[in-house]
Parts: sequence; C-alpha cells; structure tokens
Amino acid sequence: MPIYTYRARDPEKSCEHCKNSFDTFQGIREDAMTLCPECNNEIVRIIHAAKPFKDRSDHKVLSDDNLKKHGFKKLVKTGKGTYDEVV
Repeated sequence: MPIYTYRARDPEKSCEHCKNSFDTFQGIREDAMTLCPECNNEIVRIIHAAKPFKDRSDHKVLSDDNLKKHGFKKLVKTGKGTYDEVV
C-alpha cells in the first residue's frame, strides 16, 4: 500500500495534525481523502516526485570475473581498430 501525504487547504483553519502535513497508508484504488480525520477541515493530497530506480544488476553480470567464469571474452578498444583481450 502506498503512502500518501496530505495537508490542509487553508492552514489558518487547520488543526496541528493537518497544518503542515501528515502521511497515511491508502490503497491505490481508494479515493483521495478530502477531510482531515482530526478536525474535518478540507485537505489536499500532495504529489511527490518519484525517486529514480537504479538497476545495478548488470555490474555483477558484466564483471571480469563473471565473464571469465562463464567462458566469455571481453575485448577493450586500445586504438584505431585494435582491441586487446582483457578476460
């Protein structure tokens, strides 16, 4: 279940719970909350930017040791049209 952040639409009419912001667990298919659970004041959902996912699995797969273990060769370009075998 994702975590959603809400804050009061009008901070002057809000309670301490919704004045700055609060987080809550909600299902993806659930409607967004419209009222603060503490004071019944109108609230809005805050949209956050997603953190990029960095897939680092290829570093292990393409490591020199792993390539050598599985019988592959790794060539590195050394100059114009010449390559040296590293693994």
